[in-house]
Amino acid sequence: MEKLLQYTRKYPISVGCIALIWVLSLAPFFPETPLDDVAFIDKWVHVVMYGGTFTILWIEYSRNHLSADYEKLFLWAWLAPVAMSGAIELIQEYLTTTRSGEWLDLAANSTGITLAGLIGLLILRFRRSRS
Repeated sequence: MEKLLQYTRKYPISVGCIALIWVLSLAPFFPETPLDDVAFIDKWVHVVMYGGTFTILWIEYSRNHLSADYEKLFLWAWLAPVAMSGAIELIQEYLTTTRSGEWLDLAANSTGITLAGLIGLLILRFRRSRS
């Protein structure tokens, strides 16, 4: 529990966004919107949701660390989010009756996470060059 509090203090926005992803992903319904007619809007939402969340994580990481530990970043800022996304898709498919897991959702989530990683690397490089 102490570790969770420590992470929440260091990464408050990221923890909140990750919790929101879980809530939205497991909510039993979603209201219809006028954008439902836009082709692949659901996939774009996934890219933006995961890309935005994990870009925030990289920003918070860069503010909390003087130097980057790229192995930890690969594990916690790329691999763990992709695994979380896969777990959510499996939970939606097999443990809910109102949601379904989709491979394309996992691909969209992974795309967002990867884009966030690329942006994060640029942030770290820019921050290092300013120091």
